[in-house]
Amino acid sequence: MKKTLILNGSPHKNGSTSTLIKLFTEHLQGEYKIINAYDANISPCNDCRYCQKHGKCCKKDAMEEVYSYTAECDNILIASPVYFSELTPPLLAVGSRFQAFYCARRFLGSEPAGKTKSGGILLSGGGDGGCSLAEKSAKILLKTMGAAGDFPLIYCGNTDNADAGKNGGAVKGVKMLAERFSP
Repeated sequence: MKKTLILNGSPHKNGSTSTLIKLFTEHLQGEYKIINAYDANISPCNDCRYCQKHGKCCKKDAMEEVYSYTAECDNILIASPVYFSELTPPLLAVGSRFQAFYCARRFLGSEPAGKTKSGGILLSGGGDGGCSLAEKSAKILLKTMGAAGDFPLIYCGNTDNADAGKNGGAVKGVKMLAERFSP
């Protein structure tokens, strides 16, 4: 059974991103874990450089569970509203802790992510800004987390004026990504 890690950068339990994540999980086969960046007890990286020598982070918080699940999962979905053309700050803070994975590879030659994973990106935006910067950041995080290949982007724009759950392109994209991530 495949496992999927979902990093959710939305503060809204019933917002556009959460609506699309719910639709995604309804069509996903296998196990999944959702990390809600706004609720997680995860401190950002402070560049202490402990991971350069030890291959892991010195902080003991909820990120330890995220590291463990990341190492065993098959798929990773980064899902976020777009704030000022970027992923949300709490999601970026969680993502910053994957510096430990980067350092393990670069300085110690180890692979903390375990097996190679598939990755995908789900973004929603209500304003008139684009999502290219958020997409670029998500791709960097996915690669750092051990994902490879292409990373399908599902973008649902104009969510200030339209229900994300009724956006035909986003709904179709979410279903297709769930099928791709399923066994």
